[in-house]
Amino acid sequence: MPSSLPQFTIRIDPELLKKLRYVAEYNARSANREVEVLIREHVAQFEKDHGKISFDEK
Repeated sequence: MPSSLPQFTIRIDPELLKKLRYVAEYNARSANREVEVLIREHVAQFEKDHGKISFDEK
């Protein structure tokens, strides 16, 4: 079943992508999941430093 999650495409240096895949495999993750974990950690650190990010619901 296809995912209903949004997709995000990035351009990345081929050597950096190869290294990302290596790290992901080491962590028993897909490259996609590895990037997601890194983004979550980055956002968590940002919120720790600057406060929780919230969006007004309309």
